[in-house]
Amino acid sequence: METQHPLEPNSPRKGQAVTPATAPATTPATELTTTPTLTSEQLRHSLSQHFSFDGFREGQEQTITQLVSGHSTLSIFPTGAGKSLCYQLSAIHLPHLTLVVSPLLALMKDQLAFLKSKGISAASIDSTLTPQENQAVMADVRSGRIKILMVSVERFKNERFREFIKSIDLSMLVVDEAHCISEWGHNFRPDYLKLPQYRSELNIPLVLLLTATATRKVKKDMAQRFAISPEHIIQTGFYRDNLDLTVLPVNGAAKNQQLVSTINQQQGVGIVYVTLQQSAEQVADYLQGNGINATAYHAGLGNELRHQIQNDFMQGAIQVVVATIAFGMGIDKADVRFVIHYDLPKSIENYSQEIGRAGRDGLASNCITLANLDGINTVENFVYGDTPEPEAIEYVINNIRDEMVNGQWELQVLSLSNASNVKQLPLKTLLVQLELYGVIKPLYAYFAEFRYKFIEAQEKVLARFPGERQQFLQAIFQHTDFKKVWGTLDFDNLYQHYGSERHRVVAAMEYLQEQGLIVLETKKITEVFSVDNDALSDPQLVPSLSDYFQDKEQKEVQRIAALVRFFELDRCLTSNLARYFDDQKAPERCGHCSACRGQKATLEYSQQPQLPDDMQLQTMLMGLKAHLESKAGKTPSLGMYCRFLAGISVPLFNRHKVKALSGFGCCEQIRFAHIKEKVTALI
Repeated sequence: METQHPLEPNSPRKGQAVTPATAPATTPATELTTTPTLTSEQLRHSLSQHFSFDGFREGQEQTITQLVSGHSTLSIFPTGAGKSLCYQLSAIHLPHLTLVVSPLLALMKDQLAFLKSKGISAASIDSTLTPQENQAVMADVRSGRIKILMVSVERFKNERFREFIKSIDLSMLVVDEAHCISEWGHNFRPDYLKLPQYRSELNIPLVLLLTATATRKVKKDMAQRFAISPEHIIQTGFYRDNLDLTVLPVNGAAKNQQLVSTINQQQGVGIVYVTLQQSAEQVADYLQGNGINATAYHAGLGNELRHQIQNDFMQGAIQVVVATIAFGMGIDKADVRFVIHYDLPKSIENYSQEIGRAGRDGLASNCITLANLDGINTVENFVYGDTPEPEAIEYVINNIRDEMVNGQWELQVLSLSNASNVKQLPLKTLLVQLELYGVIKPLYAYFAEFRYKFIEAQEKVLARFPGERQQFLQAIFQHTDFKKVWGTLDFDNLYQHYGSERHRVVAAMEYLQEQGLIVLETKKITEVFSVDNDALSDPQLVPSLSDYFQDKEQKEVQRIAALVRFFELDRCLTSNLARYFDDQKAPERCGHCSACRGQKATLEYSQQPQLPDDMQLQTMLMGLKAHLESKAGKTPSLGMYCRFLAGISVPLFNRHKVKALSGFGCCEQIRFAHIKEKVTALI
């Protein structure tokens, strides 16, 4: 691809990258230029040469053959079945860069370390890089030295990244954990909905979607969004005959002792999954006190410590990691002999992913759930905490109406999240729904703050460029407000006086940084949308959006109920799990689960939780009302009262220190529906 120098007067623009999330699946105009189709023998030779593997696992060769032949593919393999190899080997045989979208930084780092060990040039652009490291990666990508570049989906919101990636020839887009794109999936992420449009705008001819957990509905949804034909969907069997599944009902008071007993019956290393960070610390301490080599792992630990724990676990220096769900993504340790769920997992999908980390070497491994209903309210409360109230949705609609200028609305997510009392993830979901309704259409995103300082003297920088380029840079420097060393660029003023489009200015500043002439800093991503006034004025808009979130909430709660029903089955657990994920080939009776052994589980509360008495509740609710009316000028809604008693944090509570009030979280052991029923009666 020929590209103009970023400082040329009319540098081309392929289009903005933030676009409607609901764009239909499209096939890019460009066609993939590949080497001639590789034979099975050639692929196996390449596998041995680059990865030192003797042969492919099920589904890998078919996936790679389809990709190098120019066919976009959806591959659904169980956890630990070698999904990553499909893009890693394909990338070697494709002419240009392979761009991998991955949801977790730890996942990226692990895969990069593996590729480096195999001598394959790969890199990531992520938040951990210094400006110098970031520049080095971009330079290596531009020169063609990098074959695989890994980013998070949020990276596409970065206008500096978009300007950079538009100038690069791309062979393939890989979407890891691709079920995140489906609203029917268990881990829907709104930003993933924009990937089909990014793919189209960047003219990426080939797509590979990878996941381990896809029901029939999710599978169809993913394929449709990327125009992947049914014959190019590869799904290997979900059933694994080396995993023994046990559901062990246990009273909360006896759980720690049962955990110690269970671990002492196991061989080798294992993972204990808990829901909360605090639980990870407490359980790990208890195990250590009982002579078990255990360590806590959760997102609240520093990056270095988490990395050290991962390394120690991989080396066998730790027998048991007590972890929240963050642990295990991309941890490819083949000899995990047991996975124990101390708390209920969030869903059947989460359960399948987590037990899938056991026995990747094919040897017998145990998956044990210490089951009761004590933690079900905690799992449900994550759902209720993410549901915006009608008043909050109305606030967002009014914000669009009040702050719209010339048919355009600008958004900074954190600010609007705090002002509207909607958490950031559900706010992003709300914005996607507004796109579906045709109310807003993303145009582009930019950094509200663009600061830079000179490394070379300004005069020397200008002297490097002749003619109009020098005049262009002179205009940039003249419309920068310098405070001692650092200067903030005023794009509006620059445009009014020089007429230069923002994208050319951004490209020029990036170029100056790449050349080591300036240091560039950017902050406060601002998204810009066009607004359809007619759609915005629809009187049914707020009720419809509220209904959508209520429906979504109920589906998530039903997903938790389905999990409990699964654990209480009197029929083969393994068979039912496989069929949930559309694998019809699993045996009716596996013979290696507690249900097949005749051990039907019944889940109960260790102790039936009790609400405080009505007078206490009235006092607490009045305290919340007085506090919010005084501090925020706001009377609490029914939902706020319920979240307060359940101990569910929302932006308004954080901002006004509601957690410090008497009564916050006093009903955290009670299921939300029961709290709502009681509060409705009281107020």
